[in-house]
Amino acid sequence: MPAYDAINQAAGLIIPEIILLATVCIMFLASPFLVSETGKAAPGLRHRWGTLSLLALAAAGFAWLKSPISDTGLGPFQADQFVWFVRGLSIVFGMLLTMILWDQVEDGIAAEANACLLAILCGVNFVALSNDLVGIFLGLELVSIPTYILLNLGRHDWMRQEATIKYFLLSIFSSAIVLFGLSWIFGLAGTTNLTVIAARTAEGKVAIDHGMFRVALAMIIGGLSFRLTAVPFHFYAPDVFQGVSPSSAAMLSFIPKVVGFAALLRLLPVCVGLTGFVNWMPEGAVRGILTVIAVLTMVIGNLLALRQSSLLRLLAYSSIAHAGYMLVGLAVGNASQGTSGVASLLFYLSVYGVMTIGLFALITAAGNAGRPIRAIADLSGLSRTKPAIALMMTVCVVGLSGLPPTGGFLAKLNLFLAAWSEGSQDGRILAVTLAINAVIAATYYLRLISVMYFEESTTVSEPSDQNAAWVAGCLCAVATLVLFVAPQWLWNAAALALN
Repeated sequence: MPAYDAINQAAGLIIPEIILLATVCIMFLASPFLVSETGKAAPGLRHRWGTLSLLALAAAGFAWLKSPISDTGLGPFQADQFVWFVRGLSIVFGMLLTMILWDQVEDGIAAEANACLLAILCGVNFVALSNDLVGIFLGLELVSIPTYILLNLGRHDWMRQEATIKYFLLSIFSSAIVLFGLSWIFGLAGTTNLTVIAARTAEGKVAIDHGMFRVALAMIIGGLSFRLTAVPFHFYAPDVFQGVSPSSAAMLSFIPKVVGFAALLRLLPVCVGLTGFVNWMPEGAVRGILTVIAVLTMVIGNLLALRQSSLLRLLAYSSIAHAGYMLVGLAVGNASQGTSGVASLLFYLSVYGVMTIGLFALITAAGNAGRPIRAIADLSGLSRTKPAIALMMTVCVVGLSGLPPTGGFLAKLNLFLAAWSEGSQDGRILAVTLAINAVIAATYYLRLISVMYFEESTTVSEPSDQNAAWVAGCLCAVATLVLFVAPQWLWNAAALALN
């Protein structure tokens, strides 16, 4: 195929990402002309940039719905059903995150903040799209680098600077580990193309029981565990969540998990000779590593969350525990009988995004620029001062705890059934551990509801100035209930992503 035709074909597979990247370039180029040398901008400029972001995401969403499904390709991109699913997550939740960010940033930095968020979403999609080791790493870095900038925008107090530095240093350390593992895979396979690697592994030209191969997989899992906030790469999360704005914490609670699991689901099956997820079952050392990490992440995340008085630190440890739940699906894989672990993982990831982003949006809406919600005590009496927000927040909290009637109940149930029906001792251990930790998690989640409804407020209530975040929170709370009543469409989409 001529080079021009190959480039044209590859570009046709990434139209949604081209739209988003073009918008990012417009924002970065136009912003300096609308902001003075002292950093001041016209009042309300953030509304224009927020509107442009939503329009770009809407255009990318239209292109996503019209995008072709291509299961073949030796080129740089592979736009299969899995890509279709990940794109849907990034676009839908990107809109919600834009609404949370809307009133959280000053007018002078709104363009840069929205541009960084769009670039991060592009990175997520490129990781899923990539049919090459180099492409996956570049996608991971397209998520990481704008995240450093986004975390440091706005106020420059010591807490934000400390949070940004911790995230930056540990992120580049994890990226180095992943890159080292990928380089070993390349050295053993002689190529960076995922399709060719899978073919050579299936033919036995690459020995998967080779010591270097096992070390490479361990480094890839370890490096990507940072993005999942999985133990033992979890310790940065509480400090970072506490130091950054709620909009940034919302993004960190969900987007890195999407990109981390997307990378793992692209790499792990390929390394055992499979080009898809339908017949993928982790075995040997990989299964053992995933099982241990899942158990430790669930247990440590939930136990440490019980001791927190800071709301954002509690949600950070909650995010760690939820990563452990999702790792159960990855460790189980797709058994020949019973519920699919990978489909349960993708279903849980989607529902978790609705609930956690909704909760952060409502936390943002419950406060204001002068008095943001930071500690659990700040929620005292919220049911009397802002009853609508308290009610919506209760729905999201109940969903995160895994209780009916919310989509969180079905999400945890699917993971439990996938682990139990797999039939092995490891699967049963994972299922029992998940059930026990769901009970532990309910303790600190119900404590938040108790504070909102049974404790008196110690501060004067002020009207919220976070209207966009309020709308996003309401949408997520309603979706949390709807996913309990009508979950089949989402489950079908998650199952179809495996084909």
